[in-house]
Amino acid sequence: MLTLADLDFFGAVARAPSLAAVARSLDVTPSAVTQRLQDLERRLGLRLVVRSGRRIALTDEGELLITRGQLISSDVAHLIDTLATRRGEVVGHLRVLAPLGFGRRFIAPVVARFATDHPAITVSLTLSDRPAQVPEATWDVAVHVGDRREGALSARTLAPNRRVLCASPDYIAQHGVPSTPQSLAAHRCIALRENDEDVTLWRFTDASKHVHHVRVSPSLSSNDGDVVREWAVEGRGIIMRSEWSIAEDLRDGKLIALLPLLRLPDADVVAFVGPRGSRLARTTRFVQALRATLTPAPWRRPIDS
Repeated sequence: MLTLADLDFFGAVARAPSLAAVARSLDVTPSAVTQRLQDLERRLGLRLVVRSGRRIALTDEGELLITRGQLISSDVAHLIDTLATRRGEVVGHLRVLAPLGFGRRFIAPVVARFATDHPAITVSLTLSDRPAQVPEATWDVAVHVGDRREGALSARTLAPNRRVLCASPDYIAQHGVPSTPQSLAAHRCIALRENDEDVTLWRFTDASKHVHHVRVSPSLSSNDGDVVREWAVEGRGIIMRSEWSIAEDLRDGKLIALLPLLRLPDADVVAFVGPRGSRLARTTRFVQALRATLTPAPWRRPIDS
């Protein structure tokens, strides 16, 4: 006999590189995972995985089980969700992925309110400095800031967000203002490593739509946007940063926008909905909650709002 719990368990096995990783993801001991897998194989009378050292690989039967099992789990989840929606409820577990800094500041509060407003929902929020590398099978909604992902995922724009070149008044007083993109080569630049982008290639578009490519040699770099912003405020260099992060610093005069006649690539805030969550009411409601919170964009609201 095969249960939905078996399908969910084997899904965790199929996604993990080893049984030890499965144990960590399920918060159980490795021996418990091994015992449960052996019990599943015994009940089915089939071998589902091949163990090679610490790593595991699916057999043909394991591949069949995970492929068909995911479809079945998705259909059952959609059925439960549809029935609950007809009762006026939003139920189930929602998995949300977001970038580290943006997620901490803007997405975490939405997640908390959403869980409070819908008591039958449980929500897990994963914050990552490399969200593009997180497998699609592990999330229902992924909030993305920057260049759009490639692929067939359903995308919903949540808020506009521009990139701004800026530096502190102290840095400008000491090193001057760059007059052209090419003059950045003579300045101390700070890079933010995010989204697996080429963070040292900065692109500027002028009024005639001509694109200027500049390769900078960062004197400092970090994968934490708050650290990069703080370094810039301290006068340690020039940064290219999303307006959501530095809008308040620009208003307060802690940072000053540079090369204002040129435009950097936009980094709009987008919600991607994974295949599993595209038909679920909880996913739709959560994206609506995100859009309501980010409209108008908080970083573009008046200071006294």
